[in-house]
Amino acid sequence: MSDLALPAARQALEQSGVRGGDLDVIIVATVTPDMAFPATAALLADVLGSADAAAYDLSAGCTGFMYALAQAYGMLAGGLAERALVVGGDILSRILDWSDRSTLVLFGDGAGAVVLERVESGGFLGFELGADGGGGKELTLPGSGSRISDNGSRYLTMNGREVFKFATRVMVSSAEAVLEECGKTVGDVDVYVPHQANVRIIDHAAKKLGIPEEKVVVNVDRYGNTSSGSIPLALADAASDGRLKPGKLVLMTGMGAGLTWGSALIEWTNDTNGAAR
Repeated sequence: MSDLALPAARQALEQSGVRGGDLDVIIVATVTPDMAFPATAALLADVLGSADAAAYDLSAGCTGFMYALAQAYGMLAGGLAERALVVGGDILSRILDWSDRSTLVLFGDGAGAVVLERVESGGFLGFELGADGGGGKELTLPGSGSRISDNGSRYLTMNGREVFKFATRVMVSSAEAVLEECGKTVGDVDVYVPHQANVRIIDHAAKKLGIPEEKVVVNVDRYGNTSSGSIPLALADAASDGRLKPGKLVLMTGMGAGLTWGSALIEWTNDTNGAAR
């Protein structure tokens, strides 16, 4: 994972004009870290020259990047940090059963990174996060921790029907909740960046919310479901397409193992010029 995260992190730092030594915190959202410890974020910090930065990994399934953004925002807003690097990514090919086409054809490997700094106005307007541990059994990686697996499997297992039902519900409810919290409507949204689980889920959420197709970022057809890497990769695509301009209202929503979900609303504050920052 650190090999995949490194070029993404370097690009984000270069495009934002921030050096590794300027970072106060590095968070890597992933369910496929290099190892249980040391944290992939700590390994990344060492290579980037971030000698004094706090560095840790975060596991929240495909929602990991949204959780990590919220934590980084909280540290900046609370005065604990001035600059943060948030990386989202996974190498799901390592945990897939290559004879199980019900999962194999859905997932991919990928990583994206963003740099967060304080702004005078705009920026993140609100977050909405949640988890339903009762549904955790529907999407699991048995044998990957201290609990002994009953079936001896060490591959990702998913109840596709139940996860689909959860996703189509929560992608809508979470987005609606953060919009209401921020006093905004769907009509105010300029760019919608959903988790790239599959096209059917994205289409359902967009139609249910009433977001037109031209405002929706979709790249699952090229990368597959990259879990924690999904939303930052889509953000990078939106930046490259010229969609992320100052004043644009961007809605992001993720959902995944846990079962978890999370949305964020951000008023974009800088011209990316092809950079996801």
